[in-house]
Amino acid sequence: MVKVLIGRVLSIVFSGMTLAEIFDLFIPTRQSAFVQRRRSLLILSRVRLVSAVFAVLTPLWIPVDLFIFETALSMYLAALRVLASIAFILLCLAYRGADSVAVARWGLIWLLSIPTVFFLISHPLLAQFAISDPAQQVVAAGYAFLPFVMVAGLAVFPITAIEGALLSLPLLLAYLLTGILGYQLLPFASHLGAQWLLLLLAVVATLAGMSQLHFMSQLVDQSSHDGLTRAYNRRVGEEMLVQQFLTSMRSKTPFSLAFVDLDNFKSINDRYGHEEGDNTLRAASAALRKVLRRGDVLIRWGGEEFLALMPNTDPEGARIAMLRLREAGLGVRPDGNPVTASIGVAERTADDCQQWQELVEKADHRMYMAKQTGKDRVVGDGDKLIAGGDLPEQAIAAS
Repeated sequence: MVKVLIGRVLSIVFSGMTLAEIFDLFIPTRQSAFVQRRRSLLILSRVRLVSAVFAVLTPLWIPVDLFIFETALSMYLAALRVLASIAFILLCLAYRGADSVAVARWGLIWLLSIPTVFFLISHPLLAQFAISDPAQQVVAAGYAFLPFVMVAGLAVFPITAIEGALLSLPLLLAYLLTGILGYQLLPFASHLGAQWLLLLLAVVATLAGMSQLHFMSQLVDQSSHDGLTRAYNRRVGEEMLVQQFLTSMRSKTPFSLAFVDLDNFKSINDRYGHEEGDNTLRAASAALRKVLRRGDVLIRWGGEEFLALMPNTDPEGARIAMLRLREAGLGVRPDGNPVTASIGVAERTADDCQQWQELVEKADHRMYMAKQTGKDRVVGDGDKLIAGGDLPEQAIAAS
């Protein structure tokens, strides 16, 4: 009952979105690997851009401090600004060539950490000096509102709700801490009111970041998926295959791949027309997606051929997945007979593949073996039959 109520509320607030799409905007790990990579690249590029801007703007305020404040205070602030500028320069030059979500998050954390530390040091420093002149109060107020600038800046990054909350929290706590310790530059009542405003700004910035993430996900989804089958297209799929293969190599984890070729597909187009052929492809793709896990990837490799990428899956896990697929079926042909497929399965470590092309070739070879020895069967590790009829000994010897 509670879940249904929450679902209805969310569907009203996030109009036009499915529950799955809504949860994708709240939980960082729910996006697909391809969306995560695109999001990481975008976040890191904007981290470097913002860092470059702050690296230039931060020291430009030093002459204003020297003119407005006492010499001792202005020199302290100047040194602090120079250190902050150096930190921004280092951040601007960091993470080149990186594209992982973890690296992108660290880039965001460092981007927000620099002004947070600057704020926590500059506030007690300003509180030690008497600031009574109106011009000094105006400049000091600029220091007081630094957290507002950084929280608002979250709006330019495609982030989830949880990420927005965790990234905003240190700035909210830093602003609250200056008030509790008596270092606030505004009257305490005004400081508390500003704290509430900062919280609202964090919520709005996070919502803007979530909106960016949804828009980016929609664009990536449209450009990366095959319009007919909703599987990834070959261009994007090959990129994902390379990334997942390299990840498997680095982490020394298993990585299985299934090459699926629908049997006698051309006869459907020839006898019943391309529309029926398209319907068959849609049904087969949907059946494959149901069998695969959320972290697996389905690629339309060409025509009636599909690749199923199964990270962290050993030969036994791949065998179980293929058995599930055969049990579930791939749909029905226009003549009422079941759609069948010849499938070849390969695994990186078991087949000792050092390049992703080798893995695809292994699975492709086994798919052809299944095709040539009767179709409607699965050939896996060691060219052994996983499911289907008997594999003729001469076919194994020929391989």
